[in-house]
Amino acid sequence: MFTIKQPSKIILGRYSASEIDFPNNCLLITSKGAHKRGWIEYINLENYSVFDQVENNPSIETAEKIISEFSGHNISTIIGMGGGSVLDIAKYCGYKMNKNKILIPTTFGSGSEVTRISVLKVNNEKQSFHSDRLLADMAIIDSSFIYNTPGKILKNSFIDALAQCSEGYDSKSANVYTRFLCEKAFYYLEKGIENNEYENIVMGSLLSGLGFGNCSTTLGHALSYVFSNEGVSHGHALAFTTTLSHRFNKSIFFSRFQKLVKKLNFEKIQLKLNVEEASELILKDKKHLDNNPRLVTKKDIILLLNIIKSGKSLDILDTFS
Repeated sequence: MFTIKQPSKIILGRYSASEIDFPNNCLLITSKGAHKRGWIEYINLENYSVFDQVENNPSIETAEKIISEFSGHNISTIIGMGGGSVLDIAKYCGYKMNKNKILIPTTFGSGSEVTRISVLKVNNEKQSFHSDRLLADMAIIDSSFIYNTPGKILKNSFIDALAQCSEGYDSKSANVYTRFLCEKAFYYLEKGIENNEYENIVMGSLLSGLGFGNCSTTLGHALSYVFSNEGVSHGHALAFTTTLSHRFNKSIFFSRFQKLVKKLNFEKIQLKLNVEEASELILKDKKHLDNNPRLVTKKDIILLLNIIKSGKSLDILDTFS
């Protein structure tokens, strides 16, 4: 028996966010870039408050600051508008403040707008929170945002979505429904990236969120967090960690994923933390490792981290035994 969970309402369509009659007295959580890109004006809010200081890889302290600052206000609804970092903060705050949540993605990669997961830094280490109360009451998928988002942000978002749906497909917690969504997501994302078709990427990102959000990601994500903790953006880290993990897991997506990563031309990443210490941190990530299709040992993790540090993770051809 499988249980599927997603927002009660998903609105899909270009320009849809500009046509919604949002409630008064909302708290809009976003990032600084929303002002200069004209996104706040675009959604036509009235009588609202704004918090626009959400950072990349946000900390739980940021969420606590918002909760402390706005708990005494007459807030009807929390709106999160931005990339995965913004949406994760908005979900967590809405949950803790017991407010309705409207989520509007602008980068189309994290899938956070349709999942019951929020990833925040706790004590400078990424931690994922899981709860049905983190689900949005409404998710608005408006593709118009993708057309004025900087290329570097888009590139990282594309890989995030690709990693999530392909790891989700391989996950031990996957089922026939999630595998269908994840496989379709990869198809739309692949087609969109290869042909520069943004509408396909938006659809792929949505399907990826609905797919992996009802199972789990795996080894690639577990490996990525030690790099994210050192300031590497999530998608950038996944370009290397998921490529290598797909080879380790003998994933059906390995060659297709590797090809797309090479097309997007990511700079190599490095790890400052000692691989021994990093491996110990990664081994604690049971939420991802327990769902990996192959057993992962500390020796495996050290080998994988050393390959990434060598700069050869995108070109590795040998098959792991």
